[in-house]
Amino acid sequence: MLKVGNGLQRGFIAALVAASCQPAGAQGLTIEQLLKDGWEIAGFAPAQYVLGSVMLFKHKDRNYFVQCSAVYDATRSANAKERVVTNCYEIH
Repeated sequence: MLKVGNGLQRGFIAALVAASCQPAGAQGLTIEQLLKDGWEIAGFAPAQYVLGSVMLFKHKDRNYFVQCSAVYDATRSANAKERVVTNCYEIH
């Protein structure tokens, strides 16, 4: 089982996972889909001065990693799903 930081860090990760859903028809990787497909968190690096982080995922059947960056954008609407901007990509 993955043990991640203090309560604030765990809460932030939970918010990122919950907000990483994309609308139907959208392309690209999401944190939610990675976790559903059996990917595990291999690393986590919280940002110090901005509300964002970088997560590295590994899969036992794949020979590459997936890295996701997530940033909380306070300038977007009040809807939490729109405020978390994620970008996931494969690292070969």
